Amino acid sequence: MAVLSKNYIVQPFKVGPDFIDPGHHTQICGRQSRNLDSFMMGEKGVIETFGRASKDADFCIIEGVMGLYDGFEATEIASSAHVAKILDLPVILVVNVHGASRSIAATVKGFMEFDRVNISGLILNNTGSENHVRLIKESLKSAGIDIPIIGALPRKQELSIPSRHLGLHMAGENNPDVSALSEFIEEHINIESVKKIAGYFVTPDIVSKQPSESFNARIGIAWDSAFCFYYQDSLDDLKNSGAELIFFSPMKDDLPEVDGIYLGGGYPELYARELSMGRTRDQIKKAANEGLPIYGECGALLYLNESLTTDRIYRMVGVLGANSRMTNKLQALGYTEAEVVINSPLAKKGTSIRGHEFHYSITECDRDARCAYKLRHGKGISAGMDGLMEHNAMASYMHTHPASVSFAEFLHQSEKYKKR
Repeated sequence: MAVLSKNYIVQPFKVGPDFIDPGHHTQICGRQSRNLDSFMMGEKGVIETFGRASKDADFCIIEGVMGLYDGFEATEIASSAHVAKILDLPVILVVNVHGASRSIAATVKGFMEFDRVNISGLILNNTGSENHVRLIKESLKSAGIDIPIIGALPRKQELSIPSRHLGLHMAGENNPDVSALSEFIEEHINIESVKKIAGYFVTPDIVSKQPSESFNARIGIAWDSAFCFYYQDSLDDLKNSGAELIFFSPMKDDLPEVDGIYLGGGYPELYARELSMGRTRDQIKKAANEGLPIYGECGALLYLNESLTTDRIYRMVGVLGANSRMTNKLQALGYTEAEVVINSPLAKKGTSIRGHEFHYSITECDRDARCAYKLRHGKGISAGMDGLMEHNAMASYMHTHPASVSFAEFLHQSEKYKKR
């Protein structure tokens, strides 16, 4: 992305539900990266987002997720291969060749024959000597594998990006020198071959979705280092529906005059002290007691609860009757599917919602706690339930996407609150 962005308009995408990688893409390309997730968005949603975002781009680069064929449970759904097939796009296969030579031919052959995916080029990653690369090339040739090797990247540890419990550090945070990365790529990858492969894409003809209703509401969006996990499509969905978005920091700002609050995920556990001391905390609780619609995801659940335990117990907003604590063990990771069992700020009873969860925390609810979601897939807060509710505030471990459930009900309730 960095190399091509020097001279071309590059539209970045990320397969799957990840929030962090798109931030790096956006910073490097100067264009908002978009997620393509066929589990949450469906095939139609993937096509619509790709078509809308790629319209004036010279090249599109879609970063995959996990292995090429890894998707939801044992299916192809939400895999990089599934997205490539939906959009009829070529694939450049990146193969970790550390400690192997002839076995790479077996690996590549298996990937080629496993499914009908157009693998158009190979990048060998973590190579050793020139002789190592020669052995791999000869092994591929002797196995009758006629795919061009367009690059071979030697190991260079100093170019790695630091990570923490939820993944890579955020864009702009302890990141390597992009110019050094770019020079490394130009030295070891044939960019002309990449351009040739990447040129084989056709922007789908799509009719942009128009919201069925238009709303007049001011929506507060928590936006700082503690709350930074949002899909651009979610913000676009709100704006396209007529909402005015007011960004604020729960750590530093007063709560602005709004008709509803959307709190995304992020890292409240890293800023528990600052959040506990912020004046926004009590202001949100007061607004929630007055019926302000509040919708929160993952990290927002920890913030809206009574307390969050990290190095010690920190007092949080106290809207929801529960306490959360961080653990050193992954508690949940994967796709979720829920039925809304009581009317909530996001959706009415009977609605089906797809999303994903990824957290290291445990949340223990009061005995009289109410949950809006009953999960068909996923772990949730406890016993297959998620979406803790109090007043007109709800927060869940589940992140969702507007292609799965729009913000129409949330905006309807926010508009109703404004007219009181």
